[in-house]
Amino acid sequence: MAKSSSHHVVPNGEGRWNVKRSGAQRASGKFDRKKDAEVVAREISRNQDTELFIHGRNGRFQRRDSHGNDPFPPRG
Repeated sequence: MAKSSSHHVVPNGEGRWNVKRSGAQRASGKFDRKKDAEVVAREISRNQDTELFIHGRNGRFQRRDSHGNDPFPPRG
């Protein structure tokens, strides 16, 4: 089984926000506010050296935050 290398903050359809690992069926956490979900997701992502993807209320990708496998020095 391949290692999942990202976490996502996504709307759950009930007006709340979930933190999910890529490919997971269940959420790692459920939150009333997006900001709270982002704080927890960022901490999990840092601890596990994964990419963090933040989605908007419509489910579309808004931004990302990298916590693992960054080239140093950065390209460009």
